[in-house]
Amino acid sequence: MVPYILLLCSIVLEVFGSTMLKLSNAFTKTLPVVGVVIGFGASFYIFSIVLLDLPLGFSYAIWSGSGTILITLVGIVIFKEKINRQGVIGIVLLLTGIVLLNLG
Repeated sequence: MVPYILLLCSIVLEVFGSTMLKLSNAFTKTLPVVGVVIGFGASFYIFSIVLLDLPLGFSYAIWSGSGTILITLVGIVIFKEKINRQGVIGIVLLLTGIVLLNLG
């Protein structure tokens, strides 16, 4: 159970780092740049701990797929980005893949 909680923490930190990357305005704003370094640094460190207990392919698929879905939602909600039908289909396919990985 602990590796899955750590994986979730790693995903959230990666999404935080990606959000800060957008807010950094091409690394011209100091505080968001600090958020990028902390977010990605902590995410990768925690992910490395997760890999002690969970397989790489399985973990990375969940980490990257969930991160992609969450950062897309952040873009839509916070940055008012638009999503088209293909984007929605892509998210559904990612969710399906994540669920299937967890069933196996």
